Amino acid sequence: MARKIQDNSFLYSILRPYVDMHARHSYRRFEVHGEDALPKDGSLIFGINHSNTLMDALVILATSNHKKVFMARGDIFKNPTVAKILNFLRILPLFRIRNGIAAVRNNSETIDRAVDVVHDRVGLYLFPEGQHRTKHSLLRLSKGIFHIAMDANMQFGKEKPVYIVPTAIEYGDYFRFRTTVLVNYGNAINVTDFIQNSTEENEAVLMNQLKEQLFDRISELFTFIPDDEDYDAIWEIVKMKNEKRVGGLYRKMLRNRATVEKVLQYRKDHPEEAQQLFEKVNRFSDNRRQNRISVTSTAKKRPFLNALWKMLVMAAGLPYFVASTLATALVWLPNFLIKRKLKDPAFGNTVTFCVRLLIFPPIVIAGAIVSFCMLPWYWALCSSVLLVFAHNMFIDYRELSRRCLSDFRWSFKRKLRKEYNDLQLNKLF
Repeated sequence: MARKIQDNSFLYSILRPYVDMHARHSYRRFEVHGEDALPKDGSLIFGINHSNTLMDALVILATSNHKKVFMARGDIFKNPTVAKILNFLRILPLFRIRNGIAAVRNNSETIDRAVDVVHDRVGLYLFPEGQHRTKHSLLRLSKGIFHIAMDANMQFGKEKPVYIVPTAIEYGDYFRFRTTVLVNYGNAINVTDFIQNSTEENEAVLMNQLKEQLFDRISELFTFIPDDEDYDAIWEIVKMKNEKRVGGLYRKMLRNRATVEKVLQYRKDHPEEAQQLFEKVNRFSDNRRQNRISVTSTAKKRPFLNALWKMLVMAAGLPYFVASTLATALVWLPNFLIKRKLKDPAFGNTVTFCVRLLIFPPIVIAGAIVSFCMLPWYWALCSSVLLVFAHNMFIDYRELSRRCLSDFRWSFKRKLRKEYNDLQLNKLF
């Protein structure tokens, strides 16, 4: 009997905890919400927004220890060796029309394998937008996930219900490593009940109705902003309003959504005033970026004091940072060189993750061996522990330095600060 993609694999089970650990350590804060409400009585297919390349799948993988199978666009399976690796990683291909009619014919076999996955009560994870995009919005959803759900329901829906679980990932930043990430699971769509209770017999119509439901439910799980000409201005307003307010990532997302609703309502009620405001916000945003000022700094009431406090922290951590920089040079230097050649900067965090995953562990092992050979055991143990966190220190210290300089610049940009105050965002929203 042929081996199934969801079957247990000894090598996979050894490697996965290591990969999950690195995925979680790629973020300063990693929060999962709504997992307790996932249905327990049926088969689950997860539909997820796609905004940050391979990191999306790695983040989802690290949310729990449950067995997971993913689906990815079929064109990356062209190379036989790559296809074997992806199959080992529990990733199935899903082809689209643009891959050619011959390739799309392979989908029938893939869908059968995907249906078998969910039949075995293994979670199947798809990104139905079909391509990544670093925006707080959604592209049109492709039909693959609905084909699988409806086929699964046809085959075994009478035994157990089939669910599509809307899922959203929200990042603190799409391009900075060691930022924050929230994974938010929403109310599942019971495909079995939906089809049984529907009077519609046309499969295409049913599929479009499911597509609309999933789109709406995913958009409710993160900071969703309509992708129109005002997108940039609205997102800038949201960041300035909520950047420094305390609370968990889920609460911050809810505040972001509330701000978006207020801005959209203001645009509806006062279209001319809203457009004037958006123009001012965009000008301010351009000036802010030209002056290399973080939006975090604009939320500070006393940016100069904040900068001084950061300088004290940096002074205390400087020896460790210098040592970390030297110890991890073989990680950050090739990472820097590779990222310079990227055409799509969204792949930057994926590159950093992969370089760190492959190169950093040998450095830690070699450093520990040298330490225990040359130093007393207690000093060797201390240096080994510090080495384990050296790359995080390198990343976080540089981020702290960036924010410190930003706070200083913001302190002395009186004209820009007046421009910010003239926006009167707190009064409007």
